[in-house]
Amino acid sequence: MGHSQGVRKAVIPAAGLGTRFLPATKATPKEMLPVVDKPAIQYVVEEAVASGLDDVLFVTGRSKRALEDHFDRNLELEEVLRGKGDHARLEQVTEPSDLARIHYVRQGEPLGLGHAVLMAEQHVGDEPFAVLLGDDLIDPRDPILPAMMDVRQRFGGSVLCVMQVPADQISLYGCPAVSPTDRADVWAVTDLIEKPDAAQAPSSYAVIGRYILDPAVFDVLRRTEPGRGGEIQLTDALRTLATLPGEAGGGVHAIDFTGRRYDTGDRLSYLQAVIMLATQRQDLGPELRRWLTEFVATLS
Repeated sequence: MGHSQGVRKAVIPAAGLGTRFLPATKATPKEMLPVVDKPAIQYVVEEAVASGLDDVLFVTGRSKRALEDHFDRNLELEEVLRGKGDHARLEQVTEPSDLARIHYVRQGEPLGLGHAVLMAEQHVGDEPFAVLLGDDLIDPRDPILPAMMDVRQRFGGSVLCVMQVPADQISLYGCPAVSPTDRADVWAVTDLIEKPDAAQAPSSYAVIGRYILDPAVFDVLRRTEPGRGGEIQLTDALRTLATLPGEAGGGVHAIDFTGRRYDTGDRLSYLQAVIMLATQRQDLGPELRRWLTEFVATLS
């Protein structure tokens, strides 16, 4: 199987409990929290679709009904809006269900990101696939998935998305040891450490929630023992792919992302994302920017 096989399927793990957002997430999945007026997860699906991934698998946990309902038709609501002649809102309501072919699999119990990815094996089969984490919102103006697919095409194997973070934040992320390739923005990954102390971090790069994975990852995940927190960590499986000589799977590379990203799993970053994206909107931006300017002046 050559590297030429294109990436068509996206896997979106959505089984997390969202404890940082309680009580909002008590009955609502955190992926459904609105960023301006769209659930966070819809931005992620739109990003996948814009990159040519038209087949999306959600790996869900409890209260998945809200997710499924959002990406399904709501005929009653459509009928009301059609009767009112409100075509703009009608389009907003039908858009989520028209985006892509959407499938669901239940994770059962939250045994970690690696376990969630393993749940996708039957759906994905023997082809490369993308994993998009819902907490990482990549600004639509800074797409990274197409570049990651190019790296996969060129180097094979699996591809990580990394960005430089300050030393005091590296312990929140997976951190790769890297060596240069003939492309300035692409690294070969030689090791991978989950949440290292700043002193132990092998680089200043943090792995963020976009992956292109070779199907070889499934065999490795099945052999991966539960790690930190009793969970099967995707990082451990990727480390195996990166470090074992001759491990089928073509190694691991990383692309340097310098665009705008928001962590919607963090309350402060979530609020920043709402404001940043709202200020860019034609319908809200001018008014909001004017108000913000006046409001900020009163904070001194």
